Amino acid sequence: MIAKDRDALICDLAETYQIYDYKQVPVSTLATLAVGLRDTSRIKLKMAGMNYSLETLLLAAAVDRLSLLLWSRTKNAERGKNAPQQILSLLTSGSRKPKGFSSPADFWNTRERIIKGGES
Repeated sequence: MIAKDRDALICDLAETYQIYDYKQVPVSTLATLAVGLRDTSRIKLKMAGMNYSLETLLLAAAVDRLSLLLWSRTKNAERGKNAPQQILSLLTSGSRKPKGFSSPADFWNTRERIIKGGES
């Protein structure tokens, strides 16, 4: 956890256990306390590769569905205009970068780099 994001772990330990200098705590105790952090702690979200908690994402999805349902009963929906903006897509759009290629040559060049052990 320290290697992944030292500052996030320090913040979580301070917030949860009032530990401000983790180096003063025995390693075995520190490991036990780190595992005991809540699933929505900064470091656990970071370790899971998430920017937001599951609860936040589910709430955003519920709001999106509700706004879509309400919009579907309007004149704008009949015309296909002014659809509500989806909160969930705003929250998750930065978390994944789609890989695209501008040409077949770009694809083949990237493929060769990956096969030879270069960038992915």
